[in-house]
Amino acid sequence: MSIRIATWNVNSIRVRLPALLEWLSSSNPDILLLQETKCQDVDFPRAEIEAAGFHVVFHGQKTFNGVAILSRQPAESVVRGLPGDESDPQARYLEAIIDGIRVVSLYLPNGNPVPGGKYVYKLDWMRRLTARARDVLTGDLPVVLGGGL
Repeated sequence: MSIRIATWNVNSIRVRLPALLEWLSSSNPDILLLQETKCQDVDFPRAEIEAAGFHVVFHGQKTFNGVAILSRQPAESVVRGLPGDESDPQARYLEAIIDGIRVVSLYLPNGNPVPGGKYVYKLDWMRRLTARARDVLTGDLPVVLGGGL
């Protein structure tokens, strides 16, 4: 069995929706990890993506960040937000099990400027990511971590 998994920093899903739908049709991935969707959950273009034959889970916030997972098979065991700090308002981590594979869409913080609050946040976020990666990598399922800055 082969599965096609792709990742894309979409830089505003509502602006890039026509290009996204065209790419989904021509490339036909099984799973697509999106970053920087830049929209609140209520504004996510779920209907258009589902009409293209994909299931979708998302974790967004207004104007910044945001991650999503599009898949041919339904997602299970969805985790919205990086575990370890329930007060973290930034939508940078989304995890789900799809067709027996644990997939994670990541949008890492850049931490600029140094020193400063954004840098402190990045270091804490990376510590939490390391802890979560250790947890999921010791499980029974294959794992794909995808995304970027």
